[in-house]
Amino acid sequence: MKLTNYVDGVWQKEAADYTAVLNPANGEELAQVPLSSAQDVEKAVAAAKKAQKKWALVPAPKRADYLYEIGRIMKEKKEHLAQVLTKEMGKVIEEARGEVQEGIDMAYYMAGEGRRLFGETVPSELQDKFAMSVRAPIGVVGLITPWNFPIAIATWKSFPAIVAGNAFIWKPATETPLMAYEMALIFQEVGLPHGVANIIFGSGADVGTAMIEHPDVRVISFTGSTETGRHVAELGGRHLKKVSLEMGGKNAVIVMDDADLDLAVEGILWSAFGTAGQRCTACSRVIVHGDVKEELQQRLAESMQGLTVGDGLDESVKVGPVINVKALEKIESYIEIGKQEGAKLVAGGKVLNEGEYAKGHYFEPTLFSDVAWDSLLAQEEIFGPVVSLIAVSSLDEAIEVNNSVAYGLSSSIFSQDVNKVFQAQRDLDTGIVYINAGTTGAEIHLPFGGTKGTGNGHRDSGVAALDVFTEWKSIYIDYSGKLQRAQIDTE
Repeated sequence: MKLTNYVDGVWQKEAADYTAVLNPANGEELAQVPLSSAQDVEKAVAAAKKAQKKWALVPAPKRADYLYEIGRIMKEKKEHLAQVLTKEMGKVIEEARGEVQEGIDMAYYMAGEGRRLFGETVPSELQDKFAMSVRAPIGVVGLITPWNFPIAIATWKSFPAIVAGNAFIWKPATETPLMAYEMALIFQEVGLPHGVANIIFGSGADVGTAMIEHPDVRVISFTGSTETGRHVAELGGRHLKKVSLEMGGKNAVIVMDDADLDLAVEGILWSAFGTAGQRCTACSRVIVHGDVKEELQQRLAESMQGLTVGDGLDESVKVGPVINVKALEKIESYIEIGKQEGAKLVAGGKVLNEGEYAKGHYFEPTLFSDVAWDSLLAQEEIFGPVVSLIAVSSLDEAIEVNNSVAYGLSSSIFSQDVNKVFQAQRDLDTGIVYINAGTTGAEIHLPFGGTKGTGNGHRDSGVAALDVFTEWKSIYIDYSGKLQRAQIDTE
């Protein structure tokens, strides 16, 4: 199967260059994806710019009707979409179903915004004058999405863009283009006006850069690594674009001495090893009170033995493959770093490459103990199934260790003490805080994003997402029949 770009409602001609899309579970080739050029981006932007002028004039509730229909079709195709997602990305089928559901939820939620898109009406300081603010569409927006959540994150960005009256160019990750292809088919099926949604496959260096530098693309919404996000921000800033970034994480679960350890173990396992640790919200640090450290470590190690690793299409599998060989090599390098730093390897730590694992990219769920809070193992994002235990003696120390990293996406605390919980939710320097739950599991009606190296102040999801894809316009209507000069004439 050879994919082609989707521009102005039409599948384009085959590209000059392609690269293979491989199933990380077994190396099977799933498709060939185009490596597009700046010229392809130019064509998509022209189509989007033309379509957006008409799309912005469609009443927002009517724009929302398309999202309701998109959500309905996604619901009908949920199992098919989940199967495709697992094949191209590797996450277990249960998680894939959950991710598709997140996209369905976002379709319905953002469709509801079609009858809101609230502005404000405020009293004027002058007689016979009316004042209000409204949300206005920005125009053409560029969406750059990652491989680890190829449908959820894409819907977080594209659906608010649609309901707000924008047209978009979407560059999905080259590792996971099939979900973009499936979404384009749905856009076609619902009759979304041509040019409102455009998909260009290709590399970040070629397609992504061309999108960021194009003068008619006024917004760039990017999810990916912090290193790449900094480059996107720098390049976008030169062109005075609005740039929304959601980047890395080094998330921690705090386990206090009064915690329900059974619940904590469940939360840690799900947060650390779901999606094979390839989540920006994955738990990679467990900050545990010294009084319960040994017991928690033993329970974690025992529970990890029950985590079956394999092809995500197998319903019994709990941990799927990582995305590619490069990811395996990075994870393996951190195992050596941890050992050199003096951390104790309690479980895992190896590439699985024999027998049923020979053709895929598998890594054992891994647990380190006695990890120093300021070590590379505890400070740098690994993006794999590796978790580190860090012992502390108090809540204040736990919060300090949590906040010591360059990232600030998600954090968690397990405690039965309401006072500790309230102090933690106030002082943990992350955009998301969980109480007696793991570090992952965001809901689409709340803002998603983080502080410090995780983002630049914008948020995906929730009403906050509309701030990325709209401009505020203030409107003053003077019906006094005379010139009123604001503050000059108020005295």
